[in-house]
Amino acid sequence: MANTKSITDVQERKKVKRAARKAAPAKGPRAGARGENKAKIKKASRGKSKR
Repeated sequence: MANTKSITDVQERKKVKRAARKAAPAKGPRAGARGENKAKIKKASRGKSKR
């Protein structure tokens, strides 16, 4: 992403960021499941909040 720290005008900053995002190459499909690195809970006790 373009470095927009020096741009103070909000609209101009948005324009530059959008252009940079559009020019960036596509990310492609995910390697694994979305939540695979999430901390897993072994077994939650019944009736209590899980986290």
